Amino acid sequence: MNTFNGVYEGKTVLVTGHTGFKGSWLAIWLTSLGANVVGYALDAYSDRSNYCASRLKERLFADERGDVRDSARLEAVIARYQPTMIFHLAAQALVRTSYEHPKMTYETNLMGSLNILEAARKFDCIKQVIMITSDKCYENVEQIWGYRETDRMGGYDPYSSSKGCAELMIASWRNSYFNPKDYSKHGKAVASVRAGNVIGGGDWSDNRLIPDCIRSLEAGKDIEIRSPQATRPWEHVLEPLSGYLKVGEKLMQDPVAYSTSFNFGPSIEANKTVWEVVQKVVECYGKGRVVDASEPGILHENTLLSLDVTKAYRMLDKWHARLSFGEAIAFTVAWYQEAVGGTDMWDYCVRQIQAHSDKE
Repeated sequence: MNTFNGVYEGKTVLVTGHTGFKGSWLAIWLTSLGANVVGYALDAYSDRSNYCASRLKERLFADERGDVRDSARLEAVIARYQPTMIFHLAAQALVRTSYEHPKMTYETNLMGSLNILEAARKFDCIKQVIMITSDKCYENVEQIWGYRETDRMGGYDPYSSSKGCAELMIASWRNSYFNPKDYSKHGKAVASVRAGNVIGGGDWSDNRLIPDCIRSLEAGKDIEIRSPQATRPWEHVLEPLSGYLKVGEKLMQDPVAYSTSFNFGPSIEANKTVWEVVQKVVECYGKGRVVDASEPGILHENTLLSLDVTKAYRMLDKWHARLSFGEAIAFTVAWYQEAVGGTDMWDYCVRQIQAHSDKE
């Protein structure tokens, strides 16, 4: 397993959103690396989630409930456990939900992120902060080449816009309060990281492609696809998480150079349509049928979006996506099939992390 040079061994790390999909996988990985993981999040969305299936609560250093919008509660947890690093993943992460609840989306994604950075200003114990946003933070002009970290922030829908706003705020706080040029004075390193459409075992959110597919397959129903030609850079959850952990390692080693932003995406061959993804899911699952259920007047969601990951490759020890598109789907489907019947998925998750780390 990639040990990241042992930098996480014995380190107290706060992970916000650890009951969520990406956050649970990150908490498992950090714990397996010897970190003392303090989780801070709302209750898990589903009792079938990766957090529940892996019995993560039993393995964490501390498991705290709280909303990132609640700065007093957040700061009380930080004061109690004195983490030196924060991975901030707590978010309202769904485009369709953002249309239904735009105010909550902005409060969570923008003000919640501000609360994290303000806590970093207040507590001397915090030395490194990795802010997880989204590839949708960019102003999407449907260009055929990938977006670079220096491209304009934007966002058509409330979710995407909230992430663009968060990135602008992060850049402002880094320039104003955590400027790398003044690191010797403040001793804080802040990076933001952006990933594309992430898939993997244990995601049960509504209105997400893979969970919707699995629910239909388990129920013996046809998989109905709303936007079959929408194209995304599909990547397994372990791909960006390996990048986030590498950023954390680098922030400890060279905080001045790595207090910046990074994209994490798959190889170009993983830019697939929704239709291609679902067909591959059915193939790996071993049964099922896909139906084109395109809807007129559907809520706007960009159809083409990819990231340029050159910066991550050059600055993060040649970071690259290790799994092919087919392997990413196979890893994902295998998790759901293994989890049937309430299996304790901790060991299985660790084995998938090991298998990912062993790939070249």
